[in-house]
Amino acid sequence: MNDNDGPQIHAQAIVESLSIGPRTRVWAFAHILPGAQIGSDCNICDGVFIEGQSVIGDRVTVKCGVQVWDGVTLEDDVFIGPNATFTNDLFPRSGQHPASYTKTLVRAGASIGANATIIAGVTIGERAMVGAGAVVTRDVPPGAVVYGNPARVRGWVDVTPPRFTPRGSAKTMELGSESPLPELAVSGARLVRLPLLADSRGFLSFGQTGAHLPFAPQRYFLIAGVPDGSLRGEHAHRELEQFLVCVHGSCRLVIEDGTHREELVLTSPSVGVHLAPMVWATILHDTPDTTVMVLASAVYAESDYIRDYSEFLRLARAAS
Repeated sequence: MNDNDGPQIHAQAIVESLSIGPRTRVWAFAHILPGAQIGSDCNICDGVFIEGQSVIGDRVTVKCGVQVWDGVTLEDDVFIGPNATFTNDLFPRSGQHPASYTKTLVRAGASIGANATIIAGVTIGERAMVGAGAVVTRDVPPGAVVYGNPARVRGWVDVTPPRFTPRGSAKTMELGSESPLPELAVSGARLVRLPLLADSRGFLSFGQTGAHLPFAPQRYFLIAGVPDGSLRGEHAHRELEQFLVCVHGSCRLVIEDGTHREELVLTSPSVGVHLAPMVWATILHDTPDTTVMVLASAVYAESDYIRDYSEFLRLARAAS
């Protein structure tokens, strides 16, 4: 290994790229093809193969036995566990090569566990955690914990028990018809108790503008029949306010303001969630028959949506 401020390359490594950042260490039997771009302070371990149309950011760790193929981009501070497998061709045939390879993006701070398989074309969100042996067939939301085959969202980074902790901490809360409604750490989010009347004929729940609803709704929509493991939401709004109620079944609502993240488990129509503008929201249905009703303060306008999580973080932090 070299001992200067440039890349440190083991004598038994093959490095054909000229784009290796300072202080990056390349260990024995690694092979990096011409054209590959690798940032500074990375750790490329024994037996790693990196093709020439791949991009690796700063402070990335790639453990032993990993192949980073053309079309794969690893942003800053990504961790790739041993023998994790990337792909870049959805319909591979021997001797047949596509005009361009399917792109795969691993966003900043994400981690991929040992022996995980990443199907070409997915995006793994910022600070997401992919469990060992997972088979990732769809995009992974920012901050999500996924595992299994196929991988499903099983939890969220920085959302941990106990179900209620002091203001400013990450927390998970199960909110049914009897539990007290706490103050939320996420700025712009508020829980509202709704009347629930029950007798032998069933139950009736309602909300009135002023008494329960913080705005006069201009539209509503229902989210129902969501396939297992699929997520809804995954966006914020610039101006729009929303009021969400899980009217049937159970769902998990993950909300963020750029600083705090909370997971709310909604199990009753007696609880509504008011979301002001600039709250990122993701909904995961726990049961196939779950139905969520959303009231909105304005008619639909695509320009009001913020669908890119990095843009949301930039705007949220600029406003704080």
